[in-house]
Amino acid sequence: MNCNKEEQMEKLAVQILRYARNELLVALRFMDLALCKLTYQAADVARTATDGKHLYFAPQYIFQLYREGGYTLNHAYLHSVFHCVFYHPFIAPGVDQPLWDLACDIAVEGIIRELNVKQLETAMDAARAVELDAIQKTYGKLTAERLYKSFLKKPLSKKEQERLQEIFQVDEHMVWYMEKESGQDGGGDQDSQDQGSGGEDLYPSWEEISERIKVDLETASQEWGKRSSSLMQNVQEVNRERYDYSGFLRKFAVLGEAMQINDDEFDYIFYTYGLSLYRNIPLIEPLEYKDVKRIREFVIAIDTSGSVKGELVQTFVQKIYNILKSTESFFSKINLHIIQCDADIQEDVKITCQEEFDAYLKTMTIKGLGGTDFRPVFRYVDELIHKGEFVNLRGLIYFTDGYGTFPERKPEYETAFLFVADEYINPYVPPWAIKLVLQKDEI
Repeated sequence: MNCNKEEQMEKLAVQILRYARNELLVALRFMDLALCKLTYQAADVARTATDGKHLYFAPQYIFQLYREGGYTLNHAYLHSVFHCVFYHPFIAPGVDQPLWDLACDIAVEGIIRELNVKQLETAMDAARAVELDAIQKTYGKLTAERLYKSFLKKPLSKKEQERLQEIFQVDEHMVWYMEKESGQDGGGDQDSQDQGSGGEDLYPSWEEISERIKVDLETASQEWGKRSSSLMQNVQEVNRERYDYSGFLRKFAVLGEAMQINDDEFDYIFYTYGLSLYRNIPLIEPLEYKDVKRIREFVIAIDTSGSVKGELVQTFVQKIYNILKSTESFFSKINLHIIQCDADIQEDVKITCQEEFDAYLKTMTIKGLGGTDFRPVFRYVDELIHKGEFVNLRGLIYFTDGYGTFPERKPEYETAFLFVADEYINPYVPPWAIKLVLQKDEI
């Protein structure tokens, strides 16, 4: 009898959840895939919860929200779904759980507030609005990653953390950590692609959904206008292409000959046998050369307009240098041009070896500080190619804040424009170029 009653209660709760979902589908059509992704699962939870696969619920809690009336249930439903859209449950072991939970809840509530949809109104809206204004004034953009890093750098008092948690907590997050608590220590990387409970890799499916929302907001759902700016900001943050410098430079590596034993073609058995049989006379000699991929010709262009900060530029060049001089990356002789440009070419320094790069770093100064025009760099590089300065130029990386005039045509070599996340606001990049967006701490 009790079993039947529980089943009936669960079925009724599911019906109510579906009703809430349908209301959200009507109000937020661009969220259709996300809203329909989760399956319902009764569980021993005080509020709703999700791991990216299920929406966990306690029937009594659903009934309570339903009896209260209003749109509290709709709000809670969307809150949990947004966590998945922004990959909040897919975190690495070692994350500071209370701080990550708080950062995620604040980010989601900031988006819901900005949407300004009647079907999401709750009694807590006014209190949350006051706090969101204050938090945004202090920390800037309300994304989970940004807030989390800010909380780590400048910890909240225990009392303040608990106060904010009480205001912004809508669902439970413990299910996010159940599969990770027994794992190795981690660094709290929120970009890790972890699995949901049950071992299923849920990240790719939510990545696809998130990208779909982004496209819908950019095209068919433009009527949302300013009401979706925070949503777009968060979607772009989690979906931005992440490159490390090493990976990017490898794209432009070319085959070259280097003094190195070719392990693939060298037979150590015959070599050591000869040494033992004839003492210091091997039966075969090692091949001194093999073809390896290393950077030979490359261009680093630096935007030296007034809006680009000099210390970031120097850090960027230093990072490039560290990669180039690492194992398997640096030829004894290279052809690297470091070009500074604002609206005109200000400097071109040719680097042919590590010693010259060392000397350049010691004396490097930023020149220009005028307006921004990217075209002179490309015209100048084309002239160098025409003069025979480059034989096989494969790539150019342009460090900039994004505010400038781009060439109309794709150059013969691949190009990437690199932006620092704190310094740019979704800059336009031509379709033929790669856009790299990095955090300051990635430079």
